[in-house]
Amino acid sequence: MLRIWGRVNSVNVKKVLWCAGELGLPYERIDAGMEHGVVGSPDYLSMNPNARVPTIDDDGFVLWESNTIVRYLSLKYGLGTLCPEDPRQRADSDRWMDWSTAHLAGTFREVFWGTVRTPPEKRNAPLIERNRVATAATLDIADRALSTRPFIAGDRLTMGDIPLGCYVHLWMSMPIERPAHPHLTAWHKRLLERPAFNAGVNTALT
Repeated sequence: MLRIWGRVNSVNVKKVLWCAGELGLPYERIDAGMEHGVVGSPDYLSMNPNARVPTIDDDGFVLWESNTIVRYLSLKYGLGTLCPEDPRQRADSDRWMDWSTAHLAGTFREVFWGTVRTPPEKRNAPLIERNRVATAATLDIADRALSTRPFIAGDRLTMGDIPLGCYVHLWMSMPIERPAHPHLTAWHKRLLERPAFNAGVNTALT
């Protein structure tokens, strides 16, 4: 059985849990990270020297890095569904996964940690606001892309939707000002109709 180490309130773990749910994969999840510890233990470090989550063990194959895990599971268990067979659509999905990490994750993290995981008296309001504006501007790009397609890489859900969907769900859940992104909002509502999304992603923020 697939084993997944990670806490349910980690955005990167959410990616893997959602992916496994969409693929109908049975799995065992082991609490790890932050309040759960584990990641600094010798056994865990022998699997993942970064001391981060998630890490998976798929029948003896150990893998870390959340986007890589999603790609691996999608290719092995979801070729033709989450992992498109057409090279161009697969590249489109890959592009949005990389874009989410390279262009969205950094500024998003400053907003999320600043507003959700930092006590009010310790928050750096100018830093949060600067990154909120930057995140909103980055999401303009995804909103425009979703104006012509129901999912980020075409007519159906693919692995390309997974990292972006995890970030956007938290973005929509935070007590912050958000600009109108009608296509992004409609896409997020479509995601909320998916049982695997609700089980893996629509969980507690903290």
